[in-house]
Amino acid sequence: MPQTSPHTNDGVTFVPNGSQNSEYFCHSACFSTVSGLNISVCEIRVLVADDHKQMLEYVRGLLAAGCEVVGAVNDGQAALDAALKLRPDVVVLDISMPVLNGIQAAKRLLEAQPDAKIVFLTVDNDPDTCRAALATGALGYVLKPRLGTDLMPAIKEAKLGRRFVSQGCE
Repeated sequence: MPQTSPHTNDGVTFVPNGSQNSEYFCHSACFSTVSGLNISVCEIRVLVADDHKQMLEYVRGLLAAGCEVVGAVNDGQAALDAALKLRPDVVVLDISMPVLNGIQAAKRLLEAQPDAKIVFLTVDNDPDTCRAALATGALGYVLKPRLGTDLMPAIKEAKLGRRFVSQGCE
């Protein structure tokens, strides 16, 4: 019998397609307008990487109402491995993570999978760090203090191949 609840394998938390777990179940109300285009955010499969368990769980919970969270990992190498295996629509990466930092993981992912769409999620509002992160080819840069207002728009824009940068890191 297929698993119907989230499970962990090799450090990656999986949420199976068709899960009826209300925390992850998408419904028809998941449609939104982004830059004049109607898209279903339920169609967005997201991998989340952050080395702080509380932040990882908070982000997963925030995204659950509008995205299919296909995995959650806590270091850059695990993010790279999971992204290559799961091929999510958007990868949300913290910058400061062990093993590989987010910028290193983004560079390697985009070398291996040039069509990957990456959004950075960080506390770092230094313009040089923002430029370095976006220079990898990432499409988004979201400051954690603006997480509640900026992460979903950044993910939606990335899905459409467009850039989003939180106010305060220009």
